[in-house]
Amino acid sequence: MGQRMTDGEWRAFVSEGTRTGKLAVTRRDGRPHVTPIWFVLDGDDLLFTTYGKGVKANALKRDPRVSLCVDDQTPPYSYVMIEGEAALTEDPDETLRWATALGGRYMGAGRAEEFGRRNAVPGEYLVRVRITNVIAERGVAH
Repeated sequence: MGQRMTDGEWRAFVSEGTRTGKLAVTRRDGRPHVTPIWFVLDGDDLLFTTYGKGVKANALKRDPRVSLCVDDQTPPYSYVMIEGEAALTEDPDETLRWATALGGRYMGAGRAEEFGRRNAVPGEYLVRVRITNVIAERGVAH
């Protein structure tokens, strides 16, 4: 059994490097839908972008509840599961700001603006998830 991470530990863990999150939403017919996403933290919120006509956006418009898992796939294994409620916005300035931050995290500072402009286009949503619950354990295979 692993050890619980502190608030600071889990925030550092999910923000380290280019770890993606696996986001779960619920489709209209009740089936789960899980996809990897790029994300960043902003205080007690988690942010990502998504295409406005895709499965994630449509699911979130109907049911804003999400679950996200971030894990370390090397022994002794650690993970963080985040639950929350999502709000979608099409505000172009906010979407550009955060899409650029996402581009910087996952593609490097030199390509941040390129990916910000690519992902902050009409039809793209900025999703802000208000975190409601976190389960975080390190060293689960000790």
